[in-house]
Amino acid sequence: MSTIREDALKIIDESIKAVMPEAAVIKALENKVFEGNVIVIAIGKAAWNMAKATKDTLKDKVTKGIVITKYNHSKGPIEGFEIIEAGHPIPDKNSVLGASRAIEIVSNLTEKDNVIFLISGGGSALFEKPADGVELEDIIDITDQLLSCGADIVEINTIRKHLSAVKGGRFALLCNKAKIYAIVLSDVIGNRLDSIASGPAYPDSSTSQEAISIIEKYGLKVSERLIDVLKLETPKKIDNCETVITGSVDALCEAASKAAEKLGYNVVFLTSTLECEAKEAGRFISAIAREIKKGSSSIKPPCAIIAGGETVVRITGSGKGGRNQELALSAALGIEGLENVVIFSVGSDGTDGPTDAAGGIVDGQTANRIRKTKIEPVVYLDNNDSYNALKSSGDLIITGSTGTNVNDLIVLLIK
Repeated sequence: MSTIREDALKIIDESIKAVMPEAAVIKALENKVFEGNVIVIAIGKAAWNMAKATKDTLKDKVTKGIVITKYNHSKGPIEGFEIIEAGHPIPDKNSVLGASRAIEIVSNLTEKDNVIFLISGGGSALFEKPADGVELEDIIDITDQLLSCGADIVEINTIRKHLSAVKGGRFALLCNKAKIYAIVLSDVIGNRLDSIASGPAYPDSSTSQEAISIIEKYGLKVSERLIDVLKLETPKKIDNCETVITGSVDALCEAASKAAEKLGYNVVFLTSTLECEAKEAGRFISAIAREIKKGSSSIKPPCAIIAGGETVVRITGSGKGGRNQELALSAALGIEGLENVVIFSVGSDGTDGPTDAAGGIVDGQTANRIRKTKIEPVVYLDNNDSYNALKSSGDLIITGSTGTNVNDLIVLLIK
């Protein structure tokens, strides 16, 4: 019989396999007929996998392509494609280089041409060209401020869209009259097409006033020059783009449920829209574990409590970590001493914050293992140093880049 931790790792593996983008991209292309030239623009953490599937499906029909993805996310050359790796979650010079090359490729297209636009999470940082009057350093600074203050992804992308020449529907306009077929792998709760990768080919529902309100809400330091740029509205109508969503966090949670059931767990699905502070989510999940263990819940072991979504980290310390690791570390404090209980939180893309970990997996003894470093777990937590805490206890989840990106999976297992 497998251990509860082995069960958790099986659930992670099967869930991520179920949301790999290749099969979904092939399905999205199977009934499409493209007359004229086909150009492929792929952006995001899953860009390489999506582009390779497109090239393998359409073969010589693709006349030119570009992949813009995160560093170390390319898996090698693709015939006819230029591959550029860039910065995430903070854009860098390669983000601008990639966007500039994409603009060059589409700038002279006509109504006889086709653009297959492959979009996945992370595209907002990886695909960037500052609007007139904006410098890359301005976008880096404001993105850093937004990430540090705990703004959610929709708020972050609302600001990004209004400071960019390619976001908020503006890239679709740069394709002139070419027909765009956008295949989207969603990493945004609710699958808001104008927010996924900041909606480069979709009408923008956010307004300038909303962008300025976010600045005021978090007290961000922004120059009057940028405020003037934020006042310029993004496109509200795009008529040359057809969009299909190929994957989302719902599919990730469904796959986790099936995997847990196959292993003999009674599954309770909580939500696919979990969005709160990571620390609070960890406390919440661990509180459910305590209720079940003391027998005061209608849920009986063996059980799997499943949630998906995207939490945020409010940075107050100087440590290293990510939202999934911080959630797991917080949960470890809540389940301390409980037997046959495991909680994990994992990013489907295999990267959690600026670390090499995908997330964390904790049990009732995690806190004690951390204490062997002579530092209390709560001290690590307060310093946003979940990576080093979980590394010391052997509770990091390391998957490497997975090739997909559909939010996070959080699971509580009790045997």
